[in-house]
Amino acid sequence: MYDVVIVGGGPAGLSAALLLGRCRRRVLVCDSGTPRNAASRALHGYLTRDGVAPMELLRLGRDELGQYGIELRQAVVSGIAASADEFEVTLREGEPVRALAVLLATGIRDELPAVDGLDACYGITAHHCPYCDGWEHREKTIGVIGRGAGAAGLALSLRTWSDRVVLCTNGPSKLTPVQREQLAAQHITLHERRLTRVEHDNGHVTALVMVDGESVPCDAIFFAGRQTQQCDLAKSLGCEFTSKGTVKTDHLGKTCVPGVFVVGDASRDVQFVIVAAAEGAKAGVAINKALQARAGLAVQSSA
Repeated sequence: MYDVVIVGGGPAGLSAALLLGRCRRRVLVCDSGTPRNAASRALHGYLTRDGVAPMELLRLGRDELGQYGIELRQAVVSGIAASADEFEVTLREGEPVRALAVLLATGIRDELPAVDGLDACYGITAHHCPYCDGWEHREKTIGVIGRGAGAAGLALSLRTWSDRVVLCTNGPSKLTPVQREQLAAQHITLHERRLTRVEHDNGHVTALVMVDGESVPCDAIFFAGRQTQQCDLAKSLGCEFTSKGTVKTDHLGKTCVPGVFVVGDASRDVQFVIVAAAEGAKAGVAINKALQARAGLAVQSSA
């Protein structure tokens, strides 16, 4: 019997494990080994770790957990069943395990626009977050791929980093007249023809090529794409979701299902590594307090 099973060994999951380990909790961290930012060369905006490779950050985190007896497994969690007072966690490889609480830090998956060559540039010169990667492409020509208000907002936002931004909607733009006027006022060129491919040199973008053969030179790409949950464990447990498709939680990661907590990109809209780590730490404290209350180690309020 574990106190807590954490599903997902990214910054959120490892940060929660660190706090829980320091609370002398028996913790199992299960991770599939496929982090969202595996293609990225470096992460940014993390104080004292700005520019570190994502996999190196995870290695450092895992090494720190050893002194607290945290158990780490590369394993896929295929199901979680809740009973009155515990959870049975089914692993794709190995026997099921039991826990008093579950923390889901499984993250989300980015769906890249279906443009030939874009996947080869992803994490090098093609990105989804200007706060994470805009600085590296400052004052360069930036191409934005996407449609509607989200793409227009991304293109306008990127004017903070460069005055050379072009928006390629890969078909009908779905923009309102007002949005078109905003783009024009900021000298953002709009291309509504279909894209056939991204030209690049070993992942370094050189141009976006339209269906009619026109080539739009650019040095980097940012895209406004769809995001989905990495797994359906939260849904299968009965967790509520927001209108944006993220798991609905309170400020400490607590869901509507007793004993189930969700942190990281799967639950919030500010998708920074440092924010995910902070959410994990807060959830770790909340889980420990819940376990203390369960063991009679918390003062009860008077009736």
